[in-house]
Amino acid sequence: MLMQRLSSSSRKGRRPCLALLAAIAAAALAGCGSRNTYVQPPPPKVVVAQPLQQPVTLYLELTGNTAPFRTANLVARVQGYLQTIDYEDGAAVKTGTQLFGIERDLYQAQLDQAKAQLAKDQSVLAQAKVNLQRYQTLRQQNSIAAQQAEDQAFVVEQNQATVDLDKANVDTANINLGYTRVLAPFDGIVTNHLVDIGTLVGVAGTVTPLASIVQTDPIYANFTASEPQVLAIKQNLVREGKNLRSSDFPDVPVEIGLQNEEGYPHKGHLDYVSPQLDTATGTLAGRGLFDNKDHALLPGLFVRVRIPFARQDSALLTRDEAIGTSQEGSYVLVVGPDNVVQRKIVKTGQKQGQLRIILSGLAPSDWVVTEGVQRAFPGAKVEPQQTKLTSAETEQSGPAASGASDPAAK
Repeated sequence: MLMQRLSSSSRKGRRPCLALLAAIAAAALAGCGSRNTYVQPPPPKVVVAQPLQQPVTLYLELTGNTAPFRTANLVARVQGYLQTIDYEDGAAVKTGTQLFGIERDLYQAQLDQAKAQLAKDQSVLAQAKVNLQRYQTLRQQNSIAAQQAEDQAFVVEQNQATVDLDKANVDTANINLGYTRVLAPFDGIVTNHLVDIGTLVGVAGTVTPLASIVQTDPIYANFTASEPQVLAIKQNLVREGKNLRSSDFPDVPVEIGLQNEEGYPHKGHLDYVSPQLDTATGTLAGRGLFDNKDHALLPGLFVRVRIPFARQDSALLTRDEAIGTSQEGSYVLVVGPDNVVQRKIVKTGQKQGQLRIILSGLAPSDWVVTEGVQRAFPGAKVEPQQTKLTSAETEQSGPAASGASDPAAK
């Protein structure tokens, strides 16, 4: 009996515990069920913008090198010892500035001798003319033979020839004396001297280089264009009533930029175009002319060259980084009215600053994904945040913003 009572009491004590455990288990199962339920994530956020529609200028972008406007090698044209160097190496000089002096005593003496000989022969000629006049008077009076007057006329002619020869000798001596002063042929910068004072220069049969002079204001930029590029330029010039004639060159702007510069800060104009293509390379040589008063441009620098060749009155542009590529070609992602992403195959043109021209495949009303492209894919739903492209984004921001070098579209 006692054992039965104890067993009954223990069973009664366990019942509340079991009920508590059952409640805890039910709560745990309910909690596990709520965590395992799938909750749809929110759609990713992307930035979209409609294409910018505005007039654009299409540019032909090439590479080239700067070249001096003038350059000349200064040499000794007469023989003698170099006596003076009259400039500082690398100095800017004006036309007519003396740069070198060669001993001139010998050439001054030759000039004096030529002048003296000229004076002597001029006196002989004057005397011969007086005699001829007297003989002609006597001949009219029949006082002398006609042959005597004729002989005197020949003497005058011979003396006149001698005087003319003497004058030429004076001019030659004067020129040689002038060569002893090596002058700047034009405004420019003179390189370092190649010979020192006391050096014998201009030895007969040899040429002695003394230095070089370079004019860099204005300055040239030489470049070449391929045959398709040349044809595109000619076609668009014809539309404007122009041609690749020298008279139209000043109306064709050319812009250049250095490797460490943003955009194309140096403005000039077309100066020369070769009359024929180089058959070996299939290119046409051209040249631009630029002011260089601050001497920011040095000859021989590599430059980026930009020449306008056409204009579109109403072009569609979108962010360049929004354009992707696939086996089908270039494409952009657009968001429809239902916020679902679609892919559109497009044909692209030149780059304009941060934007690129879209030639076909895109409508002005399309909302293009410009930011967050990596979070969008065709068929997915997104949360678009609308923004607006501005004309400021079409401005060139540096070498990385350069456009296609070929006028043909991609």
